[in-house]
Amino acid sequence: MSEEPDPQLVEIAHQCFDWAREGATERLAAYVEAGVPADLTDASGNTLLMLAAYHGHAATVRALAERGAAVDALNDRGQSPLAGAVFKGEDEVVRTLLELGADPDAGSPTARATAAMFERTDLIG
Repeated sequence: MSEEPDPQLVEIAHQCFDWAREGATERLAAYVEAGVPADLTDASGNTLLMLAAYHGHAATVRALAERGAAVDALNDRGQSPLAGAVFKGEDEVVRTLLELGADPDAGSPTARATAAMFERTDLIG
């Protein structure tokens, strides 16, 4: 028999996902420093870093990675943050993820394949 999660914790998690999407870097970083898992995932397996990358927030991506978030964590569909940033045309996020050591060949489709598909091979060397 499983216990229902604390509604207050659920609300904090939802707020953190919103902050990742919005690029509320300082607020999100403070919550991670206070104990929110850096690799917290939503129902689709998207991490905070994935959501920040997909929505174009390079500073938030960097802050999360500096606090232990995995730059290559795949969501439930096998997509990487780097491939998502390439798909969305978020050049600064792509550069940031590569600087942080993201693997252009992780996931499916890979960031490299996504860049080729959208004729943006300039993003992935």
